[in-house]
Amino acid sequence: MEEEIDNRKINNSFLRDHNYATEADIISTVEFNSTGELLATGDKGGRVVVFQREQESKNQPHRRGEYNVYSTFQSHEPEFDYLKSLEIEEKINKIRWLPQQNAAYFLLSTNDKTVKLWKISERDKRPEGYNLKDEDGRIRDPSTITSLRVPVLRPMDLMVEATPRRVFSNGHTYHINSISVNSDYETYMSTDDLRINLWHLEITNRSFNIVDIKPTNMEELTEVITAAEFHPHQCNTFVYSSSKGSIRLCDMRSAALCDNHSKFFEEPEDPSNRSFFSEIISSISDVKFSHSGRYLMTRDYLTVKVWDLNMESKPLETYQVHDYLRSKLCSLYENDCIFDKFECVWNGSDSVIMTGSYNNFFRMFDRNTKRDVTLEASRENSKPRAILKPRKVCVGGKRRKDEISVDSLDFSKKILHTTWHPSENIIAVAATNNLYIFQDKVN
Repeated sequence: MEEEIDNRKINNSFLRDHNYATEADIISTVEFNSTGELLATGDKGGRVVVFQREQESKNQPHRRGEYNVYSTFQSHEPEFDYLKSLEIEEKINKIRWLPQQNAAYFLLSTNDKTVKLWKISERDKRPEGYNLKDEDGRIRDPSTITSLRVPVLRPMDLMVEATPRRVFSNGHTYHINSISVNSDYETYMSTDDLRINLWHLEITNRSFNIVDIKPTNMEELTEVITAAEFHPHQCNTFVYSSSKGSIRLCDMRSAALCDNHSKFFEEPEDPSNRSFFSEIISSISDVKFSHSGRYLMTRDYLTVKVWDLNMESKPLETYQVHDYLRSKLCSLYENDCIFDKFECVWNGSDSVIMTGSYNNFFRMFDRNTKRDVTLEASRENSKPRAILKPRKVCVGGKRRKDEISVDSLDFSKKILHTTWHPSENIIAVAATNNLYIFQDKVN
């Protein structure tokens, strides 16, 4: 099995690094657009960096997979809520691309309170020869104008501009944890701890509350919403996950307020595994529909589960991400790592799933062959075009040369955010302030 997995040649093609990294440089979200030509990252400093894929050239065919910086802009600034005496961080929680309709690109980015719609466009011509303005842009005295000129467009160096087209604010009392664009491409939803709002992309001053789990008495609060996503094809269907490990599928055709779910997915707890940490580790940190829309994938602290929408009683598949940490839950609770929110992602054909772990490890599970592999995103073993070698964690007993002990894992190095190219075997992995892009080996 090891030899077969080792033949899966994955190649590092890009590394973003800061020698003097600060807290603001830590990457907080990463997302490919619908074609995979662009890749966006958001960080704790409120910045969005967009990478563009190199076009193939006859001289350097291997450069086709490489991504270079296309545009960088400040999406959010730190704010202060004077009514609540609350500081609002600029950290980008989520980025979601809209399908491309013309030459420009559009993306939604959100911090804890405000969602913004950004337009990213190119300009390689500038108008010259205005009648009412001189070349420096100053207004001319009309009495000095003796003849009319026809303005012309002159070539200029390519400039990529990012402009905010819409700002969706004042829609959430609690922190926004996810946004999802509907398949009608006209609406999207934003989710906080207790409510889900539906927005129209053209209307910024009004949203519709479609889920509200806030109890009348906050002392009776037992669970919060952790993530939500629209169905990829059915614009009326969405799911949301909770801190209690359950997933609710809702149909917006049934009622304006979707308090009553259509389907409820939850795995019964094994009483023999019950412990002080059971409720914490069962909290779902991410939920994703498969591209086909038939399956759901959820990530909790120790596992990834795949659910069939037609079977609510138990998951179709369960994959252990880092079961060797089960004996370390006490120390992980003390250093707050047990509250880390790992994301999960499908490949383009829904046959492989990927999620992150500690020590800059990330895991891949092949649903067809049931094989899995652990890979590491680190500067030491990730020179450009180097082949990644599978890693193994030794739980107990004698440790082999190429294995790493559980006690040696670095819990400050964690991969929370990953994304997969929609049609090719190219993945992007965010490890603290570094972005790694891996692809299948190009001969």
